[in-house]
Amino acid sequence: MKVRLLGTAAGGGFPQWNCACAMCAVAGSPSVPARTQDCLAVSPQGTDWYLVNASPDIRAQVLDAPPLAPGPGPRDTPLRGALLTDAELDHTLGLMSLRELRGLSVWAPPAVLHALGSRFPIRDLVAHYGDWRWQPATAFPVLDVSVLAVSDKRPKYARDSTVDGPWVVAYRLADPVTGGSLVYAPCLATWPACFDEFVDGASCVLLDGTFFAAGEMAGTGTSSAAQRAMGHVPIEGPDGSLRRIREHAASGTRWMYTHLNNTNPLLDHDSPEYRAVRDAGVEVPLDGTSMDL
Repeated sequence: MKVRLLGTAAGGGFPQWNCACAMCAVAGSPSVPARTQDCLAVSPQGTDWYLVNASPDIRAQVLDAPPLAPGPGPRDTPLRGALLTDAELDHTLGLMSLRELRGLSVWAPPAVLHALGSRFPIRDLVAHYGDWRWQPATAFPVLDVSVLAVSDKRPKYARDSTVDGPWVVAYRLADPVTGGSLVYAPCLATWPACFDEFVDGASCVLLDGTFFAAGEMAGTGTSSAAQRAMGHVPIEGPDGSLRRIREHAASGTRWMYTHLNNTNPLLDHDSPEYRAVRDAGVEVPLDGTSMDL
């Protein structure tokens, strides 16, 4: 299984277009590289590729990824489908940029498929351009997929929806040929009770690294309570993910943080927070990072 990290930042990317915070002001410097919005591409053999989420930056991400280059025919593309973890705009808007692609398959949890057919009717919109197939995530036929419900956080446009969740899931993708496996969990409201079992023995875990600290956004005009409502477990602290990762230190799993918010000090490779995470054996990969699992 081949994996390419197309984007590693949270919603809005880094720097954000409407932000003049201290971090965004230095984005693009040698120690603070810019990042696009979180998105992943996987392939069982390196020829047919599948997106995991479709960020608003998908056009630039595809153009920057040689394995996703079009060809050999004038309108051929190696993109075959997309697997969605949730219905957030940050993870679905990119589908609109793929509207000319005929025959695309999209897999997602039932609540997400419902939202994209009613509250944010992408399904109806793209039907005018190409014949797409919309299916539950459990029907993903390419790699062995396990689905874990991690949150019932609805996107803002569907907050009053009465449709049962889960609204946010994590995936474990396994290659039956190589035995390699990847857990992708960019949105974790908490560390679920069954998450330890879900990641056990995985080759690599790409984990929600949105916020380093629980009160990180307090200085930006956003309260700590509002930050918690965004549905992302912090990295540090007694309930943080780094403590839980340390409990798996002897497992041989490769751990990585993705989905970094523009307030997160991990964005600065010279920061003490970045060094602490790297000293714990956890990676903070850049856009374009590739792996063979």
